[in-house]
Amino acid sequence: MDQQKNENEKIGDQELFYRPGGVLLDEKQWLFLQKRYHMTPRELQVAILICRGFNNVEIAKALKIRHGTVKTHLRNIYRRARVKSKITLLLRFVEDVNNYFVSAAQPQQEQKPIKEAPPKPSFAQPPKTIKEQEK
Repeated sequence: MDQQKNENEKIGDQELFYRPGGVLLDEKQWLFLQKRYHMTPRELQVAILICRGFNNVEIAKALKIRHGTVKTHLRNIYRRARVKSKITLLLRFVEDVNNYFVSAAQPQQEQKPIKEAPPKPSFAQPPKTIKEQEK
């Protein structure tokens, strides 16, 4: 346990916080997002790294491109997805994938027609008595 804690809390230029592992979206879902937002292959790489928690400098190092190039790719992705921050980009991607893949997997339920409402009782006149009803 202590060894894992030491690995997650490194000092200096390395990570200070634990970056969770795991996969948020699979390859099929990323290809859907690439097509939906007309992203280039490089913009897709940047988007994937953003959603994995990388910052711009780390993305530049990982992809061996300049920091300014990462910012340009990110700006293009933001414009296409109509968002203004990394977290809203992530949320937009997850929402789009859920809407497309989850709703497509669930069968559409038949909508039942709404029954007509019964007529409202009229309280303007007092209810008829039994004798009046017989007439």
